[in-house]
Amino acid sequence: MFFKNKNISIKNEIVLKELDMNNIPKHIAIIMDGNGRWAKKRNLPRSFGHKAGVETIREIVKACSNIGVKYLTLYAFSTENWKRPADEVSTLMNLLVEYLRGELEELNRNNVIINYIGDISALPDLCQKELVNSNIKTKNNTGLTLNLALNYGGRDEIIKAVKNIYIDMLKNNIDIEKIDEKLISNYLYTKNIPDPDLLIRTSGEIRLSNFLLWQIAYTELYFTDIYWPDFKPYHLYKAIIDYQKRDRRFGTVK
Repeated sequence: MFFKNKNISIKNEIVLKELDMNNIPKHIAIIMDGNGRWAKKRNLPRSFGHKAGVETIREIVKACSNIGVKYLTLYAFSTENWKRPADEVSTLMNLLVEYLRGELEELNRNNVIINYIGDISALPDLCQKELVNSNIKTKNNTGLTLNLALNYGGRDEIIKAVKNIYIDMLKNNIDIEKIDEKLISNYLYTKNIPDPDLLIRTSGEIRLSNFLLWQIAYTELYFTDIYWPDFKPYHLYKAIIDYQKRDRRFGTVK
């Protein structure tokens, strides 16, 4: 298995045995929430929470790769996050660069594809450079695809799709009668990615926060009170076990 951890806890080993390895979600999306509150609880600056959150990313990527998840989409920076204090935004951008530089070699060695969704043109030049470089160096891998949602917003994504469909209609490339769900999906950032099977949100908040609004029409939702820096593979496995107990009917009757 990729990233095998010889020191995996007994707790993880026990819960791993409960997983149905024939029913692992193909695509897991995560709203990584609670970094700031995790830091505040410890009387630390918010930046410490974000740094701790990066460590959790490393663990969860490894865990997903180990159990055969094909796509992992992490909500890293939303279109609304620009409203945060400038120093916090700067910290998040610096952490992105550090993560990509520090993890690229290992991720590439372990067959992980690094991808991104969102309008990265608004990110600092160095962030854009590292994202593109990471994608180019890993694009031929065949293991887990790690999607980093950056400057991403579900409504913004749909607006851009509508505009681009309209442009192609003006060029006579699209017949209005041909517009359907599949066509619209092909104009989204996730056009080559299957919709999430499971969406996890940490920190106790129960909302979607403008994340993958089109794609999660039939996604199973899982909310936990655990802050993101405290979210471990054990909690991931528990979320998957909960998912495996659900009866996914997609609007039909079995």
